[in-house]
Amino acid sequence: MNQEHGHEVDPVNKAAKAEGADGADGADEAEATRRAAGDSESSRASRGWWDRNADEYQSEHGAFLGDDRFVWGPEGLDEAEAGLLGPAEELKGLDVLEIGAGAAQCSRWLAARGARPVALDLSHRQLQHALRIGGDVPLIEADAGALPFRDGSFDLACSAYGAVPFVSDPVKVFREVRRVLRPGGRWVFSVTHPIRWAFPDEPGPEGLSIAASYFDRTPYVEQDEQGRAVYVEHHRTIGDRVRDVVAGGFRLIDLVEPEWPAWNSQEWGGWSPLRGNLIPGTAIFVCERDG
Repeated sequence: MNQEHGHEVDPVNKAAKAEGADGADGADEAEATRRAAGDSESSRASRGWWDRNADEYQSEHGAFLGDDRFVWGPEGLDEAEAGLLGPAEELKGLDVLEIGAGAAQCSRWLAARGARPVALDLSHRQLQHALRIGGDVPLIEADAGALPFRDGSFDLACSAYGAVPFVSDPVKVFREVRRVLRPGGRWVFSVTHPIRWAFPDEPGPEGLSIAASYFDRTPYVEQDEQGRAVYVEHHRTIGDRVRDVVAGGFRLIDLVEPEWPAWNSQEWGGWSPLRGNLIPGTAIFVCERDG
């Protein structure tokens, strides 16, 4: 994932994001706030944040993600188990676009099952990690809102915490995904479960009490001393997400809320066994191109 699965939102703790927001832009410390952030500002912030933090992210979460494993979120739900893209034996020969691919772990898993994946990410540094790990998966550096592919190029599209939580206009992204999919193509993406926005981003007991309105859609922004966004994450309610899917030209066929498994003892930012056993942390939308 590029999450915030780490393509992820990045399940990286927001406080940790603030501490790690220094880098090429010269910001020594980022100020966390809630304010409006449009397409271009969100895109610039995401590219910069992931370029600066890709090394730390892959170092911290690489073992959990694996080099060729398809994990939908911090809970550890594996596509090999979930089959949200369809039966694994039917992936052979299919053209698949992974959006927000990070180091392309999910794409390698797809390639191992005979699919023909293309891994796309906004971050040059994340894709350098994909090159470091290796494999024959094509890597594309591009914005999810302007996919550099012809109409009807893919049978499937997927994103494990990639792109969607970071864009101000998800419908624009969904319409682009629909455009590059063939008729009947499936689009599956995971994001932070919207209910999490009402709670503090903390793994312990302090993360169990509601601290904000679930209905406040104001983006979470970290900005430098000049007020420039260095990290942006956008909130949509469950209802918003469903309406966005429909407006993007898709039919929602399933909404998966993974339960926290007994084997998973890790904490990942605000994700933890304590919270995962009580409230959902990830929402996975399984969609098909409508027409």
